[in-house]
Formats: sequence, C-alpha cells, structure tokens
Amino acid sequence: MHDILLTKTGYKKLEDELQELKGPIRKNIADTIREAKAHGDLKENAAYHEAKLNQTRLESRIADLEKVLQKAKIVEKQESKDGEAQLGSSIELFDKTFNEKMTVTLVGSYEADPVNNLVSITSPLGSSILGKFENSEITVEAPGGKQEYKILKITS
Repeated sequence: MHDILLTKTGYKKLEDELQELKGPIRKNIADTIREAKAHGDLKENAAYHEAKLNQTRLESRIADLEKVLQKAKIVEKQESKDGEAQLGSSIELFDKTFNEKMTVTLVGSYEADPVNNLVSITSPLGSSILGKFENSEITVEAPGGKQEYKILKITS
C-alpha cells in the first residue's frame, strides 16, 4: 500500500471513525453477542451469527482504518500561485453541457465521496482540475462521453 494522501479534515474524520468503532460500537457488538449466547443453542441462533458477522466486519474496518492512518500522508494546502487548484481546494465549476454551476472539493482517493462533492484528484474530473487556474476551460473524458467545464472560482 502506497502513501495515502489525505487532507487534514479527512485524516481527522478517519481518526474519529476509528475511535467510535473501537469504543462504543465494539462494546455494543460484544454486548449483542453476549446476549445472543444467553439464548442457548448457538448452531441455530440467527442473532448470534449475525452479531458475529457484524463483529468480523467491524474488526476488518478497524484494521483497514489503522493501516490507512499509518500510511496516510497529510497534505497541507500550499500557498498557491494565483489560485492554482490543489488538494483541498474548493472549485466552483460551470458545466457547459448542462448549463449549471457546481462546487467540488479536491481530495485524495480514500476521502472521495462524489455524492457529497468530494472529488478524488485521481478521478477524471479531479485530475483535469488539478493545477488549473480560474477561468480555465477543461474537457473531461467521462464514461458517458466528453464533458466541458469552466473553472469559475478556486478557494484554497
């Protein structure tokens, strides 16, 4: 696993999730297993098997987060020259195809969440924006075809 680029906010979010999983959520699953065991025969105890499955998923997620946080490299926003788009920048775009504005934030691939407008710098859109300046026009090769945007504003 290579270094994972994260913003300071993304790193903190993952740290908080890890603490939540290791604390109250782990305790709740242990309580659920204990309660299910009290119901007797474990072979046919669906609640027990579901709780054990949830425990396995939880421990897997905890291990994954620990590995990510260990390998993570927090990338600080640099003083950009004339508003250059970089990791952590918020970008206001004008979508020429749909004639609408949208705002995205450039993040590392592990933090990406397109539903919440967090776009990975390794995605087609993110890599097209990275290093560009306000008023630049970009063309993105997307699975649905070419999309054209104009960068209206970059906020670091």
